[in-house]
Amino acid sequence: MTVTTIIFIFSISYLWKSSNTKRTKRLLLIGYLIIFTIQLTYNAVVIYPLNGGDSFENTKKIIAVLLIFFPFSLLYINYLYVLQNKFFPSNENGHVVTFEAIKLFQEKGKIFINTIKDSKGKINRANMEQIMSDLPRHRYTKYTSQNNLSSTFFEQCELSIKEDNNLYIIVSSTGSPASELISVFTKKEYNHVSLSFDKDLRTIISYNGGDNIQQPGLNVEDLKSFHQKEDSNIIVYSLPATKEQKQMILDKIRLINLEGSAYNLVGLVTKVSLKPNIMFCSQFVYSMLKEVGLHYFESPTTQVKPTDFVEKDYYRKLQFVYEIKFSEIKR
Repeated sequence: MTVTTIIFIFSISYLWKSSNTKRTKRLLLIGYLIIFTIQLTYNAVVIYPLNGGDSFENTKKIIAVLLIFFPFSLLYINYLYVLQNKFFPSNENGHVVTFEAIKLFQEKGKIFINTIKDSKGKINRANMEQIMSDLPRHRYTKYTSQNNLSSTFFEQCELSIKEDNNLYIIVSSTGSPASELISVFTKKEYNHVSLSFDKDLRTIISYNGGDNIQQPGLNVEDLKSFHQKEDSNIIVYSLPATKEQKQMILDKIRLINLEGSAYNLVGLVTKVSLKPNIMFCSQFVYSMLKEVGLHYFESPTTQVKPTDFVEKDYYRKLQFVYEIKFSEIKR
């Protein structure tokens, strides 16, 4: 199932459950159908016939990616319309667009333009090529990775449970194409988070795209995977955890590894998981902490961002351990 189909189904489902009027629902439905038709036609006529010899191939692929986000523009326009009717009605029926609503729309437009400007250097040809080549490896309705965690990983985790009464949360700025693209929208430097059972990071685990080496989903990570640009860096925090809590998390990881997993790429935008073990990195880490009562802030799992683990540590549960700046490591 393609990304466009997934988003179309999500949009229709969201529209069905929304509190919009019947007239608004009909208009939005027509809009979604038109956009979906354009996407399918563009993919069939332009994208699928590409064979590598087209000089504009990358440009055409970038357009296809941008088309994916068109349905969300309809949601945003509807949001502005509802907002102006609720807070800035200029007559009894609220049909006239007010100056305040226009001003709000302009401000949002400026933010969008600034986002595009800030994306220069991040959404470049090399990054987009890698992202596009990686998309076919992802699945959004079934698991792609199963039984890929080694016995050595579990043995090291078991050993750390006996020796260390902490879990370790690693937030990272890796410089991967996906991380660079996400940073354009989050405005955050750190766009990945992982768990480790030991301080020396021999047992790092999280959800990721697999870097074209492993299948997208639950994967073991190492320091090399974090170092994908010259100024990559990671920050390590400790979180007190009992042996029982660490064991419960490890048992849950074993279960996910047995059942299968997939990386929730679509969920980064839609904030929806179609199956329990389809997650993104921050969703996974938060779910594991919540599983054993170690979560220290409240949030829907699909809305947690990597930086939330630090920024929402209101009760100072985390303890800074160390930072690694790869640019300062002698080669």
